[in-house]
This record gives sequence, C-alpha cells and structure tokens, in this order.
Amino acid sequence: MKPIIFNARAGRLVGAILFGWATAALAGAADYEFQAVQTEIKQGAGSTVSVRLIDKRTGNAVPDAVIFATRMDMAPDGMETMTTTVEPSASAEPGVYTFRTNLSMEGGWRFQLAAKVQGEAETVTGKLILKAVP
Repeated sequence: MKPIIFNARAGRLVGAILFGWATAALAGAADYEFQAVQTEIKQGAGSTVSVRLIDKRTGNAVPDAVIFATRMDMAPDGMETMTTTVEPSASAEPGVYTFRTNLSMEGGWRFQLAAKVQGEAETVTGKLILKAVP
C-alpha cells in the first residue's frame, strides 16, 4: 500500500472547500436587507410603497421572496398605535415588492416586513422609515 502524501497545495484546496461549505452554512437572515425604493411617499389613500430585498453578499435583488407579514405605523412620530392597512400590489421589477396603503397623516411612518427567502431557513425581517408628504 502506498502512503498518502499531503502537500501544501492539497491542504489549501481542502481548506478552501471546507471554508466554502462553512460560509454557505452560515448564510442567514442577516445576509439580506430591505431597502425603500423611495423614502418620501405621497400622503393619502392609495399611497404606493415599494421596497427592494437585497442579498448583501452579492448586492443583487432577491426575486420570489414570500412576504408574509407587514405593519405600517407612525412610531417615528411617537404614535406606534396609529396603524394602517398594507395590501400587496403587482410589481414589474424582480426583487421589488410593491404595496398600497393609506398614509392618512403627514410625517414619519415605520414599515415592518417579514419574508421567507427560497433556500433560507431563517425569516428575513426589516424596518424602514418612510415620510408621508403632501
């Protein structure tokens, strides 16, 4: 039987493979971020809010996420109990998620989202601060 010779090149290759697997295994919810397409939104019924879900490791938008929870409130202006409904709306751009809402008052609004990304076990969450303007 011939002995197995372990040289430095083979060691680097094995290390790179193990590091790659470990990095992929450590990917999670913190690797994703919601970003507001616009932070100033026209106040009133039928306001449109668009958000982009970004994979921070690549900088690319993430299409086909399932957004299953949303909440819009006026927490930035000290009125967390003042909420409004949020309804999903069609978006033509992959990785951009659009919603219709009623921003009944001018001022700061907090938009909270929760989503499932294909291939990720953890839930991706985000909080965006928006401003309703006349």
